[in-house]
Amino acid sequence: MFCIQPHIVGRKISKQAFMTAKKLRFALFGNVYQAKKSASIQKILTMLAQLGADIYVEREYYEFLAAQQRFNVQPTRIIDGNDFEADFALSMGGDGTFLKTAHFVGEKNIPVMGINMGRLGFLADVGPEEISPAIRALYTGDYEVEKHAVIQVDTDGEPLAICPKALNDIAVLKRDNASMISIRTSINGDYLATYQADGLIVSTPTGSTAYSLSNGGPIIVPQTGVMCLTAVAPHSLNIRPVVIPDDAEITLTVESRSHNFLIAIDGRSQKCSEGTRLTIRKAPYYIRIAKRSGRKYYATLREKMMWGMDKRD
Repeated sequence: MFCIQPHIVGRKISKQAFMTAKKLRFALFGNVYQAKKSASIQKILTMLAQLGADIYVEREYYEFLAAQQRFNVQPTRIIDGNDFEADFALSMGGDGTFLKTAHFVGEKNIPVMGINMGRLGFLADVGPEEISPAIRALYTGDYEVEKHAVIQVDTDGEPLAICPKALNDIAVLKRDNASMISIRTSINGDYLATYQADGLIVSTPTGSTAYSLSNGGPIIVPQTGVMCLTAVAPHSLNIRPVVIPDDAEITLTVESRSHNFLIAIDGRSQKCSEGTRLTIRKAPYYIRIAKRSGRKYYATLREKMMWGMDKRD
């Protein structure tokens, strides 16, 4: 946790004066399909302007705010691609928007704060009513930063047109027809199994509460240092999720009746040809998630997932 006391050279000043004296740069990314969330968006923009922050807005989101929301947005600059630097990135949407923000941030080590304007908000855990105290916390230093592992995939055949890095998961899935696919899987060169299934998910601890969980995978606490392999609708009752160290290398080759398959990386997907060999390993960087001090993973698990809830109570 970072703690900054609001005083300068022994002379005490108000917290508000301290906050406005501190110049911060914010990169804003948002969901362009949430027109009904204009009040929360306006609240954030107004507060940042009052604090004298430099505001960088991703181009697609800027066009949404200006054209559809008709906001008088005057950003310091508009972001194209990942050519930007900032002190913090604000993800304004749901968990899908958070994953998009993580994709833009990449290796920059910029802390990302997720402001929930979606439904679940497991990654984007700052509610609309918490916006003001959450942003103030970034100014006063009353926040913590969690490091979340990223995984990546390399192909030995056709190159990927999408970003190969994932904060949540990388999945290989059937495509075009109802027939399952065969996924030959090796760990560090040692043969594990050939999955006869609709697909296979390789997830990080962060992604364990997403697609993997919906297919029977375990919940894994962040910073655990593992990856999980979870089959999608396997053709055998003997197949169960497998948890492996995150320094392992996973090799996959796929056979399909349609001679192609789909690779999905944090929701971005691309068709691949049968015979393409995929190698999945941990990426050489982390995504840093900024959270208000005192936020605990298990409390979020209970609140968002209703974990352990007993209706008899």
